[in-house]
Amino acid sequence: MRTLRHLGGFLIGLVVTAAVLAGGGWAVTQATAQAAAHVTGQATPTLADNQQLWIALGAMAAVGLVYGLVVAGRISPLATFVPSMVLLAWTVVYALDPARAISLVPAEPSVNQIVRQAGAGAQTLLTTGVLALLGVALFIPVLMPSRWSRPQDDLDDDYESSQEGGYY
Repeated sequence: MRTLRHLGGFLIGLVVTAAVLAGGGWAVTQATAQAAAHVTGQATPTLADNQQLWIALGAMAAVGLVYGLVVAGRISPLATFVPSMVLLAWTVVYALDPARAISLVPAEPSVNQIVRQAGAGAQTLLTTGVLALLGVALFIPVLMPSRWSRPQDDLDDDYESSQEGGYY
């Protein structure tokens, strides 16, 4: 049973990794593009621009919700260990060899535009240190011993057998 719990945690960790890198990266790209256009005054904000900004902020909120549920939830520690190692490893590669770390971002014209936008946003998160911050925060629950043990079912201990005749 423990193996299934940790297998599920590993799969959830893969989903969290994809959510942070792809979802968070895409949302950052969209939000910064909208903010840059508004700040520089290059474009007057239209309803479609505001809608794109709200979609980007909603995507950031969804990534934050997934992130928070995994950090605070009582699931396998692998659910936080997997994304923390990916984020921290990429940060270490960036610290040692920035060109190599940036080369991992998909930027070829043959790649789908949404994937390129997500990669550009992930690159922004990497170069600003946000991925390191998220990676450390995801690693903290791994250090908690209570996360590695299975939750105890105390319902049987609290159950008191009643007499056959009832209370009367």
